[in-house]
Amino acid sequence: MNMPWFNMRGPVLDLEQLQRRDRLPVPSAPATCPLSETRLVVLDLETSGLDMRRDIVLSIGAVVIENGGIDLGQQFESTLLRPAQKISESVLIHGIAPSELEAGEDPAEALLDFMEFVADSPILAFHAGFDQRMLARALRQTLGHKLRHPFLDVAELAPMLCPDNRPRQNGLDDWCSRFGLQVLQRHHASADALVTAELALILLSKARRQGLDSLAALNQRLTNWRRRQQAQLM
Repeated sequence: MNMPWFNMRGPVLDLEQLQRRDRLPVPSAPATCPLSETRLVVLDLETSGLDMRRDIVLSIGAVVIENGGIDLGQQFESTLLRPAQKISESVLIHGIAPSELEAGEDPAEALLDFMEFVADSPILAFHAGFDQRMLARALRQTLGHKLRHPFLDVAELAPMLCPDNRPRQNGLDDWCSRFGLQVLQRHHASADALVTAELALILLSKARRQGLDSLAALNQRLTNWRRRQQAQLM
């Protein structure tokens, strides 16, 4: 029997949800094993806006990179999260009708499903800082869970690894055009996650050719690259 359990410092979850939350794996630090042996989850979120303090997650899509390729057998199809308040702007931004959102999945169930899908894998996203903060807030408010997974930003990896092939703008569409990738449907979580994964595969191949064959090495190079970028702005 599912009984509601009340946590004075967090959300209301039933016993089964609490048990699922408490079984979520704790991710490890960026690994030194080869990238080809590392399971990576490529994430895309659709949100009600760009305000990381007020807007909410509307949809989650993700695919897995493993064994050097995209594993189409491991996909987290775009899942709509039923919002607590009425959202109308999403129709203009994402083409999601209010009726679709109202029929969406319970946010606690959707987020638990997603975090079980992620397991202990690192997460990649385009403009990852935004997705990381939005997901972290959703997990905290909905599940009382702290996001600890390491994130890699494809929007940083691309110019770092391809400094001589950089498009004028640094958007996902710009990099896809640069490498001839076809975007099937923009502002759709699963489609955006898939094309981001295709771009990430190209970049990871370039990383290996540059002697960066682990997440630890990539993170160290990114740290140095960010410092150089900041120094150029001073």
